[in-house]
Amino acid sequence: MKKTKIVATIGPASECQEMLEKLSKAGMNVCRLNFSHGTHEGALLQVQNIRAVAEKLKTPIAILQDLSGPKIRIGDFYQERVILKKGTIFTLTTKACVGDETKAFVNYKALPKEVKKGNIILLDDGKKALEVISVSEDEVKCRVMVGGETKGRRGVNLPGVSLKISCLTPKDKKDLVFGIEQNVDFVALSFVRRASDIRELRGILAKSKSTAKIIAKIETHEAIENIDAIIEETDGVMVARGDLAVEVPAEQVPILQKMIIEKCNVAGKPVIVATQMMESMIKTPVPTRAEVSDVANSILDGADAVMLSEESALGLYPVETVAMMQKVALMMEKNYPHLDVLAESILGDHANGNSVQKEVVDAVTFSVVSAASAIGATAIVALTESGLTARMISRFRPAQPIIVMSPNVSVVNQAVLSFGCYPIYAENLMTIDEVTKKVRALAVAHKFAKKGDKVVIVAGMPFGSSGGTNMLLVEVI
Repeated sequence: MKKTKIVATIGPASECQEMLEKLSKAGMNVCRLNFSHGTHEGALLQVQNIRAVAEKLKTPIAILQDLSGPKIRIGDFYQERVILKKGTIFTLTTKACVGDETKAFVNYKALPKEVKKGNIILLDDGKKALEVISVSEDEVKCRVMVGGETKGRRGVNLPGVSLKISCLTPKDKKDLVFGIEQNVDFVALSFVRRASDIRELRGILAKSKSTAKIIAKIETHEAIENIDAIIEETDGVMVARGDLAVEVPAEQVPILQKMIIEKCNVAGKPVIVATQMMESMIKTPVPTRAEVSDVANSILDGADAVMLSEESALGLYPVETVAMMQKVALMMEKNYPHLDVLAESILGDHANGNSVQKEVVDAVTFSVVSAASAIGATAIVALTESGLTARMISRFRPAQPIIVMSPNVSVVNQAVLSFGCYPIYAENLMTIDEVTKKVRALAVAHKFAKKGDKVVIVAGMPFGSSGGTNMLLVEVI
């Protein structure tokens, strides 16, 4: 059983039910809907198709709504592309205009107030560089440092500049209403800069009584500076390496990726690694060796999930790409350093004054993984109301699959994102006898254990309440 989860972006190449079914069978666990493109009508069809396939296959498939966020862009040029020449003056203006070799409209009205002389402005994913030489009320005059051919509507990045722009644009809020109405499982927040960005989104979700979990996309230098507070506030993290590599030097990204993943592992927050993982497979049926190594090392770093973007949304070989990711994941998991991966970091953190409840959860979940290893258990069964128990076990990366039993449908779907978790819907169980009877029945039905196998069961007493993981039980099927 594959433990690493695969997030596939859904688009024209993959949105029909036939293709979604093939992707699920190939190893896809989560469908990402990119709200930077398309319409609500198109997204609704995608949601309906995903749910239909999940019902047909009797397997949970989570839906992740990725909000486009406040992407700063230049406007159109008078022709498809222009050439910016090194050393020339190029002006960014907040006044609507058609651009040329000397100027371009920029869609962020506050830009002149937030940059100053000497700041560097990057265009086109960092391929072009401008240096600010003067600022007026509605213009930023720059000198072209790195020029070349560019097109309109390209992105603008401001490394080292702390922007006051909100993470949630008016478009995002409209898209969020749609996502809430469709009961999406996750909402990815783009260009997160600080923990307050997540609290703003959480407030909107709470008012709407949405159970969606928040995925913070780390793609700005400010997010790196505030990473501890962001991880504490969010439900999960996406390492969005595309924009991140523009905001910080590219050679730092691998180190930052490892750092973010380890912090998420310790906190028990699922972490996704994204961007250009198997980009060559957009057009070719096999990946490069470098791409295979990238996926492999992300898994060995401790990622819960790896993500495909254009490869599955627009590519010629979406099923083959997911299948290749699964092959790499299965190979890496055979060589995964189980059990003690983060035990020292997690359990050693208690000296910092954690709550008694956290210490109990840490101790019990580590004991579960230790016991499963010691007795040669076939599986770990986690009974959970909120999904917390399963996530806390998952961070120790046990060799056994974690069977997540929950009476909460949203928890069942959300658990598919966590490493090694295989969720099953189960009604509320109120006694130990009911629990053991249900585990035996599900073990046979779902083939995660057979007669004579040992499974380790973990839950919270009293049953039916969340946040109180305190019971460990060994059951022989």
